[in-house]
Order: sequence, then C-alpha cells, then structure tokens
Amino acid sequence: MKILYNIYQICFALPLLLILTILTALTTIIGSLIGGAHTWGYYPGKIWSELICLFLLIPVKVRGREKLHKRTSYVFVPNHQGAFDIFLIYGFIGRNFKWMMKKSLRRIPFVGKACESAGHIFVNRSGPKKVLETIQKAKSSLKDGVSLVVFPEGARTFTGHMGYFKKGAFQLADELQLEVVPVTIDGSFEILPRTAKWIHRHRMILTIHDPIPPSGQGNDNIKETLAKAYVAVESALPDKYKGMVRNEDQDR
Repeated sequence: MKILYNIYQICFALPLLLILTILTALTTIIGSLIGGAHTWGYYPGKIWSELICLFLLIPVKVRGREKLHKRTSYVFVPNHQGAFDIFLIYGFIGRNFKWMMKKSLRRIPFVGKACESAGHIFVNRSGPKKVLETIQKAKSSLKDGVSLVVFPEGARTFTGHMGYFKKGAFQLADELQLEVVPVTIDGSFEILPRTAKWIHRHRMILTIHDPIPPSGQGNDNIKETLAKAYVAVESALPDKYKGMVRNEDQDR
C-alpha cells in the first residue's frame, strides 16, 4: 500500500500540486493588485490548501472552531510539527488571517511574492526600528476580524515534541491587546517529518482552544499568556509527544 501511495504521489499528486501552487500564487498576486489583499490574500490559499489535502488523500478533523467570534481579531499560536502545518491552518482554521513569517521565506519563487502581495508580515529582527515597523504593519492589518497566525517556536520540530515558545507573538498581542488563541496541530509530523523526503498518509487534527484574553498590559501579562498558551497547546498532543525538546535551530 505504501509503494502504491508513493507512485501516486510522484505520477499524479505532486505534479498537479506544483501546477496548483503556481496558479494560486499568480492568482493571489494579480487579485491582490486589482481587488484587495484581504480577500485575494486568503481565499486562493485556503482553496489551495484544501485541494492539497484532498489530492494527497489526507483526512482532516477540526475541533473548537465554535469558540471563535466572526468579527474578532485574534493572535493564533500553533505548534510547528512540519510543512503540512501550513495547509492545515490555511485550509481549515476558518478565519481570514495574515501569517507572520521569517523574512527568508520571501525568497521562495512565486510563493514569496504571493505572500508579500497578500499582506502577510515578514519579520525583520535587524534592529528595534524594524521590529517597530513589524508591529505597526500588524496593527494596520488586524481589522474587521482579520487575525494573525504566528508559530511561536520559530522552527519545525525534529522529534514531534514542542520546543519553547518565543515571546514575539505574545508581545504583539500585548501591544495590541488582542486575545491569544492556542492551536494544537497533531498528525503533520507523521505526514512529513522535517528530515523526511516522502509524504506519508496520515490524519491531521486541528484543535482550537479557548481564547486567552489579556489580563493587563506589560511583561507580567506576556509571561502569563505565554505559559497558559503552552499548556493548552501541549494538552491536545498525544502522550508520546508531550514534554519540551529544545530544537537546535530555534535561536536562529
């Protein structure tokens, strides 16, 4: 069965998905220029992600979406199991949002330009002025229920376990006084671990936890929200992946 699935990937699914990726990127770029980044920066990516899971025969289950309010902007903080986290969040979280991503991703052909056109936020940590510019861009984007998604670990796991959470997402939520929503991704690591070359068919589960409202503003609120979010995200992982493991490239 595994051999048949590998043949299916190579001969049908992956070539089709490459074409879909290029078409989605071009649609996002052109649509954002003529029709607004809020619409064209989200829906083509959502459909692209749903089709990728469909064509790769990957079942998806979502829990907790009813906890979100349509007109409220949130900062979503999911764990980062693997490359398929992108498709799970984009396709199934059910909210218009902007990604906060590494500046280096801007160099990916087609995809990087599409992300820029869609208004996703590239993090520049070269100095305080650039960090302030990132905050201001996020503030201008998070309106009318448009939310932000940040992987607080900053890097994919090597083991399936979570690394530590960096403060950036929580500082931004504190600055903007937005609720933080912990999100658990389960199954993405089994599909494509960081060191793997082949895609493995496996169910993905997206668990949306209760939003965490700010309890004030400042360092104490940041620390408290970070700690609560970490516990919530870890709680929905299988027992074999519970317990923090420091990733070797988290500090980059």
